[in-house]
Amino acid sequence: MSDESRPHRTAAVIPAAGRGVRLGPGAPKALRAIGGTPMLIHAIRAMARSRAVSLVVVVAPSDGAAEVRRLVDEHTLPDRTEILVVPGGETRQDSVRAGLAALPADITSVLIHDAARPLVPVDTVDSVVEAVRDGSPAVVPALPLADTVKEVEPGEPGEAEPVVATPERARLRAVQTPQGFDLATLVRAHEAIAVNGEGATDDAGMVEQLGITVMVVPGHEEAFKVTRPLDLVLAEAVLARRRATDAY
Repeated sequence: MSDESRPHRTAAVIPAAGRGVRLGPGAPKALRAIGGTPMLIHAIRAMARSRAVSLVVVVAPSDGAAEVRRLVDEHTLPDRTEILVVPGGETRQDSVRAGLAALPADITSVLIHDAARPLVPVDTVDSVVEAVRDGSPAVVPALPLADTVKEVEPGEPGEAEPVVATPERARLRAVQTPQGFDLATLVRAHEAIAVNGEGATDDAGMVEQLGITVMVVPGHEEAFKVTRPLDLVLAEAVLARRRATDAY
């Protein structure tokens, strides 16, 4: 069967092997609760709500895959969506690669989604999937910036830093997830691009390094990343509003 005639099947990979130190001591960030439910479960549900996503691969800490599997089994998730849990690696790039390796041969496109973005609306997920299926090899959701951005010469923490440039705000976007890819394109990027240290934090950036154009679709303000304690407060408020108005 040629690539053109193959039916589209989309999977989502959720790297959840990190510790999330900026939220302070305690459970790994992905297991912190919002509205009584771990962020990771919210993130899985966000992907599974899209009827285009038939498989979700959760990449757990290397020593915590069994615990994450039990957590997944304890919560109600859409029956139509298969959930796999696999152990991750030392860096995010290693974990994404482990998730890609777990995908079955009939997957044609893949979403990479941050576990720390638990409340992304299904319309945003569907927009990314649709753009990939329409022929874009790499797609990211993003929002225009509300603040002016300054480029600075980095200094020591807490010290004043000199401004070296002011980028044109109209040309800047704050990128969110899920990021969507033609599977073969993303696999090629992970094979070709080696990243030292913490690994790649943005899969679309790896695809850019191959010389492939990444397309942007509108993101959503509720797809914010839960990184600091104040983000947890905002996430609780968003979830409470959804439950009150949308039978979430």
